[in-house]
Amino acid sequence: MSELFFQYLMAGLTYGMIYAVVGIGFNIIYNATGVINFAQGEFAMLGGMIAVSLVGAVPLPVAIAGAVLATMAIGALIEIAFFRWLSGPSVLRMIVITIGLSILIREAALLVWGQQVRALPYFTGDEVASLSIGGARMSPQVLWTVGTCGAMVVLVTGFFRWTTAGKQMRACASNRVAASLCGLPTRNLVTLSFVLSAGMGALAGCVVSPITYTQYNVGTGLAIKGFTVAILGGLGSSLAAVAAGLVLGQLEAFSVSLLPSAYKDSVSIAVLLAILFVRPTGFFAARVAYRP
Repeated sequence: MSELFFQYLMAGLTYGMIYAVVGIGFNIIYNATGVINFAQGEFAMLGGMIAVSLVGAVPLPVAIAGAVLATMAIGALIEIAFFRWLSGPSVLRMIVITIGLSILIREAALLVWGQQVRALPYFTGDEVASLSIGGARMSPQVLWTVGTCGAMVVLVTGFFRWTTAGKQMRACASNRVAASLCGLPTRNLVTLSFVLSAGMGALAGCVVSPITYTQYNVGTGLAIKGFTVAILGGLGSSLAAVAAGLVLGQLEAFSVSLLPSAYKDSVSIAVLLAILFVRPTGFFAARVAYRP
């Protein structure tokens, strides 16, 4: 029984960190624009798919780096092409645009890569469980996933707290008009928010690809769970998104012991609906637009 418990615990930790990174991507763009980017899950899909395409020609680390850079460029292109030229758009209009972009990216991925399920090779070892934690055996890729996502959370928190660009983005999040009047390049800061969220999503998609595999349509599920995490944590708080991601990951993992695995994804939908009915501002809602 203890072995099964630790197996569920580590699975929940792995998925929870992925959801947390996607949720933080939602928060970064929301802080800069006030908009929920429903194309966030597609960034993770693009990272995994591009890396799989590159890994046959270049070493794995180079393939991952190339996939992250390419996805960051796509994020910048999306902001410049679809958002920068808008003048005072409504929130609803912006959300509809992000939903349309999600569909567009997904269909483009289907055209380029087809319906085939793909995966990156394991970073170390193989799919055979070779680590034992609390009696539960698992692949070293789990540690790669948790460690990489944890490092991203620490780095993005440090970026917003201690770098000039991060502080400028916080000012833009607090009051975009005032930031502009103070001479801050608010348009470029918004572009940077898309670049950061795209890069984080792409790297998360790469490290989880050997475990969960990747396909053209995986972004939709990740977007729903990332949005659930962002809402549960309270939009605007990155550290709260981590806590919310871990909660959702554990709920999904342990739900398998009570429900058929086919119902696992319904847990996030149930949590999202419950939050929207009971506490729409989230259980860890921040008092300000951004709290690192």
